[in-house]
Amino acid sequence: MDKNHTILKLALILIMTAASLNLAIAQVSVSGNITDAEDGSGIPGVNVLEKGTSNGTVTDIDGKFNLNVADQNAVLVISFVGYLSQEITVGSQSNISVQMAVDVTTLSEVVVIGYGTIKKSDLTGSVTSVKESDFNKGVYASPDMLLQGKSPGVSVFNNDGTPGGGTTVRIRGNSSIRTGSQPLYVVDGVPLDGRSVKPGLDVPETGDAPSSNPLNFINPNDIASMEILKDASATAIYGSRGANGVIIITTKRGKSGAPVVDFSTSIGVASIANELEILTGDEYRAALTQYGLTSGDFGGSEDAMDYITQTALVQNYNIAVSGGGENGNYRVSFGYLDQEGIIIESGLRKYNFSTSGSFDFIEDRFSIDFSVTNNTWDEDIAPVTNNAGFTGDLIAQALQWNPTQSLFLPNGQPDILLGGTTINPAGMLNAYNDNAKVTNILFNIAPSIKITDNLVYKFQVGLFKSIGTRESRILGTINIQGVEGRGWASIGSNELSTQLYTHTLSYNKEISSSANLNAVIGYEYQEFDFQGNSFNAQDFLVDEIPYTNYMQNSSQASRNITTFSDPTSKLQSYFARVNLNLSDKYLITATIRADGSSKFGENNQYASFPSFA
Repeated sequence: MDKNHTILKLALILIMTAASLNLAIAQVSVSGNITDAEDGSGIPGVNVLEKGTSNGTVTDIDGKFNLNVADQNAVLVISFVGYLSQEITVGSQSNISVQMAVDVTTLSEVVVIGYGTIKKSDLTGSVTSVKESDFNKGVYASPDMLLQGKSPGVSVFNNDGTPGGGTTVRIRGNSSIRTGSQPLYVVDGVPLDGRSVKPGLDVPETGDAPSSNPLNFINPNDIASMEILKDASATAIYGSRGANGVIIITTKRGKSGAPVVDFSTSIGVASIANELEILTGDEYRAALTQYGLTSGDFGGSEDAMDYITQTALVQNYNIAVSGGGENGNYRVSFGYLDQEGIIIESGLRKYNFSTSGSFDFIEDRFSIDFSVTNNTWDEDIAPVTNNAGFTGDLIAQALQWNPTQSLFLPNGQPDILLGGTTINPAGMLNAYNDNAKVTNILFNIAPSIKITDNLVYKFQVGLFKSIGTRESRILGTINIQGVEGRGWASIGSNELSTQLYTHTLSYNKEISSSANLNAVIGYEYQEFDFQGNSFNAQDFLVDEIPYTNYMQNSSQASRNITTFSDPTSKLQSYFARVNLNLSDKYLITATIRADGSSKFGENNQYASFPSFA
């Protein structure tokens, strides 16, 4: 019996050794360097993907990469925006050098820049155009996440992981000359204010929930392209507001032909990427014994983090109808997004409607272009913040909970430790309710007249309205200092309005076979209005009715009313830009913008921002 057992062990060892050798042989390590075919410089951010798999990497700042592939028959697909893609079989190579050639077809593409378009080959500034086909795949609540990893020098980070939460976008790092480092967003020619209208909170001990993304009102499925303007030559046309870069978002338009119906749906899941390791009930008891502690063991085994988290379901549905005839086109779309949060009882629901059209009259001498985007999003917010007291954050509460103590009493109610500083996360979820709703509408109309074949006058009117409301409450049954036995509730509302009026005169002419001129001059006026109010109170008598439904039943001494109305901010601007291409060899761009702001004194209201490249 012992002899047979020994033989069996030896056989298992041989099998495992052979499997390990096969695995080692199957894995092939490949490194390489990817450079520009013209000047030999390394290209950062190039996608290197093992064909037919999701196994891939991107090159570093010097254009170098390392990747483990299945075997020597693996094929590497090497791609980057603006360059011709290549496929290379690994074979016996352990180090691969690749020279990427510029895709000359992209140089003839027309890209959107400030107040006009231009051939990519005529650009002097640093501009990256990301088309719909290049966007990140998946379900996203806001369009900025479509750009993550798609352009050198552009970093996109999700701030907190909450559905519809804010993002940080940095173009060539932090280089702000004003408050904030976010880029300027321009949607169909309308510069956005950049502020979120979701009302904030000032809750005892729990802090304020993270801000929402102001771009949530745009349905990513409605976007045709995004242009990223990075340097001074490209952004000077927007003055000081372009100091952190500019992202121009162009939405889809219909095309001439029979009506086309597009329908898409996607379903996904989200979960915590790296779960914190916490003690189980048995491990906690062992620790108590190890340190000679005789109290603190309640006999159970509870995972509070597991209770407050979930595998979140994400659903997205979109339908669009588009078409057109000889003198115009149209597009109408509807979108719905339902994104659960990984913290239970949190999530986001978005409802999008948009319509656009373009029509020509009088032998194409007069045209009119319009678009309307309407969006409502409804957010359920969990008590997770980065500025709460040690008792006020739900995740901190779960991590502090004794794993030997049950979250619930035998009657099924949360075990609330009244008078103590340890907060039951299950009780917190039961006591806390926070809901925000934001409605946005962006209206844009732009008639234009072709004065001559080369000279076009355009007048654009853009109106943006955003209204946010928020209702929140914490039951007095929870043992949070200042809330226990009193309760707390708040109702808030904010409103943001933007008006834009832009006049441009554009001239585009091939002066000779070796010279092409593209020029624009313009005047722009924009107004911003922001106002809001909030009302919070305590000492409610009945918990069964939502506090926000009878705020008058609070104690008078606890009531706080806040209102604000920022002074109307006005921005008046004059701008001009000239692009000259000589023999497809010498490119010249000269830009100037003069901005006048009502925020400054009468003797110092204007500033000029020139650029020459």
